[in-house]
Amino acid sequence: MIEEKLGAPVGTALDRFIARRQEEFPFASGELSQLLRDIALASKIINREINRAGLAGIEGQADRENVQGEIQQKLDIASNIRFKRALMYGGETCAILSEEEADPIITDEAGAKYIVAIDPLDGSSNIDVNVSVGTIFSIYRRQSMAGAKLTPSELLQPGREQVAAGYILYGSSTMLVYTTGYGVNGFTLEPSLGEYFLSHPDMRMEANGSIYSINDGLYDQFSPGLVSYIQTCRKRGYKARYIGSLVADIHRNLLKGGIFIYPGTPSHPNGKLRLLYEGNPMAFLIEQAGGLASDGEGRIMDIGPSEIHQRTPLIIGSKVMVEELLEMLKEA
Repeated sequence: MIEEKLGAPVGTALDRFIARRQEEFPFASGELSQLLRDIALASKIINREINRAGLAGIEGQADRENVQGEIQQKLDIASNIRFKRALMYGGETCAILSEEEADPIITDEAGAKYIVAIDPLDGSSNIDVNVSVGTIFSIYRRQSMAGAKLTPSELLQPGREQVAAGYILYGSSTMLVYTTGYGVNGFTLEPSLGEYFLSHPDMRMEANGSIYSINDGLYDQFSPGLVSYIQTCRKRGYKARYIGSLVADIHRNLLKGGIFIYPGTPSHPNGKLRLLYEGNPMAFLIEQAGGLASDGEGRIMDIGPSEIHQRTPLIIGSKVMVEELLEMLKEA
């Protein structure tokens, strides 16, 4: 028995998996594969720092705000630095759009082909209470010739132009889940080896589910159609599950089937989630897994961004559940 266990294959490492899938991108010459490896490398460093945050004194607030007026956590700053360094030193990125930066970062790599939009540490306020947090990333191809000056439109492409997107979940185990438009695959970090291994191949979301994720504290601000939907969920005995960390909520619903809702409200008509580095990448991934993503009126990935830190309402998850909510919103 022990011989069988010790002799079992570890699995396919992320690097090998990426190398095998390169033929899906006839326009690329290995740059996209290297970019995904750069993101994976930075995530391993972030994972280490999250795990030792309490001992290293890097948990808690940093006593300063980001461009959205939100109080930054110390790990927000650390994560932003790590990903910036990995993306800039990797040489495949011509521009970086980060939640923690007011303006785009234009790199010195004039010949680089890719633009990365990233939320370096989503849900960072949960670090102090040891709740799962994550990184969200989105990758676009530059549209101008290599060496030319980037145009504003290249930095504000709709989500349908993404060539890759995904997230890293730092939880009881650390997972990297991503898509390049050919399905969704999940990799789990083996900490003793420092390698991601394929653990969740060809991830598919249930067409229907029984989990709804929403901040119930905003209930009195919900639209009539959304109130009707929440009441319907309660009557059916659906499970209310809301972590307050987008990556963790989306990951659970991806595996078990469900819907995540962050609506616009009178106080925040466009919601609080950002389109470029939260809404679009999650929409791309969930659609590739068989789900749907909407802002309540149309497809998330069809929205034409007008600014880097643009916010959007988000309704995302199992196809049947999203369609039912959208129908109720129309009828209300």
